[in-house]
Amino acid sequence: MYVNEQMHHLGSNRSVIRELFEYGKIQRAKVGDDNVYDFSIGNPSSPPPKAFQQALIDLLQTMDPISLHAYTSAQGDLSVRRAIAEHINGRFGTAFTADNLYLTSGAAAAITLCIKAVLLPEKNEEVLVFAPYFTEYRTFTEGCGGKLVVVPPKMDDFQIDFLAFEAALNPRTKVVIVNSPNNPSGVIYSEETIVRLCDILRQKEKEYGHPIYLLSDEPYREIVYSDAEVPYLTKYYKNTFVCYSYSKSLSLPGERFGYALVSGEMEDWQNVYYAVCGAGRALGYICAPSLFQYAVARCLGMTSDLSSYRVNRDLLLDSLTAYGYHCATPDGAFYLFVEALEKDANAFSEQAKKHNLLLVPGDDFGCPGWVRVSYCVSTDMIRRSLSAFQALAKEYGK
Repeated sequence: MYVNEQMHHLGSNRSVIRELFEYGKIQRAKVGDDNVYDFSIGNPSSPPPKAFQQALIDLLQTMDPISLHAYTSAQGDLSVRRAIAEHINGRFGTAFTADNLYLTSGAAAAITLCIKAVLLPEKNEEVLVFAPYFTEYRTFTEGCGGKLVVVPPKMDDFQIDFLAFEAALNPRTKVVIVNSPNNPSGVIYSEETIVRLCDILRQKEKEYGHPIYLLSDEPYREIVYSDAEVPYLTKYYKNTFVCYSYSKSLSLPGERFGYALVSGEMEDWQNVYYAVCGAGRALGYICAPSLFQYAVARCLGMTSDLSSYRVNRDLLLDSLTAYGYHCATPDGAFYLFVEALEKDANAFSEQAKKHNLLLVPGDDFGCPGWVRVSYCVSTDMIRRSLSAFQALAKEYGK
C-alpha cells in the first residue's frame, strides 16, 4: 500500500458516531422514518434564526457578488474579526482585537490549528483530555504528531478527578483541553473546578519551565439549563485558546464556521498567533467561507430557539430514570449520558438497535459502560421512542 497508513486507517474506519448515523439512514429506508429513533449525532433540530436567513438574502441581493464571494484575508475578514472581538469583549469584559482571532471552518479546524501551532512532536509532547471527551480529540492530536492522554472522571458527578489529573501531568504535557458544557455528558465544570485546574497548571508551568496551554472547546456555551455560569477561561488562565463554533448556537452545523482565539495575555502571544496562522497555511485552513463570515457578523449575540432542548432533556431524563436507567444530569449541551444496562456498552448499543434505538457507546469517549443519547431531535420522536427504551430496560430486568 503506497498511502499514509494512519490516514488510510482514519478514512476506512469512521467514528462510531458516524457509523451509527449512516446505519440510521439505511434503516430508515427499510422500516420508515417514524420507526427509527436516531440519537446518534449532534445535528441541531431547531432552525437558524430568521435574522440569519435574512442576512444571507440581504448579502446576496445588495453586496457586489465579486466582493461577496472573493477570498478574504487568510485569517478572516478584518471587519468580521473586529465585530466578533467587540462582541466577546462586551459579553465577557475582555480586551481582544481582531488580531486575536483566526476564523475557521468550524471548531474542529480551530482545535486542530491550535494543537498544530504549539505541539512539538520531536519532543513527544502530549495533549491531556478529561473523560468523557469528544471522540475526535484523539484524531486531531495524533494527526498533529502528539499523544493523547485521557484523565478518567469522577464518576459521581463527572467533574475533574484532580488526583488523576495531577498523576497524568508531566514535562511532556503541552495542551489541556476543557469542553464545558461537555459532549457527551452535558456537565458544566464549576468555577471551583476551573480555579483549581488553573492553579495546578500555573504550578506545573513553573516546575516544567514551559507553557502549558489550556484549550477551551465551547460550541455549547449558549445551551445551558441551570443558573450556573460557564466560566470564560481567558479570565482565569493566561495561556488560553478559545475554540468556538456557531454550529450549535445558530444551528449551522453544515456551514462549518467558527474561530480560534489566542488570548492577548498569553505568554509570547503574538508569535503563538503567527504559529496558528502558519498551521492554517500548512493544513490548508485559510479563508473561512466568506458568505458565512459576513452573515454571522450580522447575527452576533443571537441564537436559534434553544428552548426545545430543555423540554427534550426533561422528558428523556425523567422517563429513562423512571424506567430504571442511571443518567448523568446534564446542565448544558444536548446530550444525555446513560449507564448501559450491561458492562459492554457496545453490546448494549447492538441490543438497542433491535428496537431501532441508535445509542452511541461510550468507549470512544473514554467511558466504557456508558452510552450517549443525542436529544437534539424532535420532541415527538422522543415521545415515540419511549416505549422502545422501556422495552429495552425490561429485557434487562428493569
